[in-house]
Amino acid sequence: MTRLGLLLVALAFLGGLVIFFPVIKKEISFRLNKPNENTPVASSELDSMRFFGQDDVIIAKDPLFSIIIPKIAANSKVIADVDPNDSKVYQVALTKGVAHAKGTSYPGEFGNSFYFAHSSDNFYNANRYNSVFYLLNKMETGDFFYLVYENWVYKYIVTEVSVVKPDDIKYMENDTNKKTATLMTCWPAGTTISRLVVVGNLAEK
Repeated sequence: MTRLGLLLVALAFLGGLVIFFPVIKKEISFRLNKPNENTPVASSELDSMRFFGQDDVIIAKDPLFSIIIPKIAANSKVIADVDPNDSKVYQVALTKGVAHAKGTSYPGEFGNSFYFAHSSDNFYNANRYNSVFYLLNKMETGDFFYLVYENWVYKYIVTEVSVVKPDDIKYMENDTNKKTATLMTCWPAGTTISRLVVVGNLAEK
């Protein structure tokens, strides 16, 4: 192989490493330091006093709107009412946190509350904006995640984990007979080939 060929291969390898480094880093961290799934969740420092005496409590990034997934150590602010069909709008929102799709329900309400943390214009941006949900593929039926909204903590039990086509919009439909939340990200992580979807039902207290 010529020097030019070797240089191109090396550049391609380095480019791939740069693109997928966040994915690799999260995967290694998950395997070496698996989070405690049963760690209590609080909406704020004040709310955490409910768990006085506990060694550890997960406190939401923002008591007004956040998502917490203990199994994959995800804890992010949620940006409300983001248009999922307007790339310019959601690209900006995703630099600040996970996006809540405009027109879908809010935590605790009847209907489907839809959240996404992905970008679809190119590989570089996909890596920049969907890191919160990089490990969403680790979720299984029976696992749980939390949505914190206006200082209240809502627990959702996972009922479905699926890989779907990018244009499959049925998961955004609003079934007002249920209280569900749907999480979506690009899949495989760092690409825009498919979408990984996690659906959860509200655990009524």
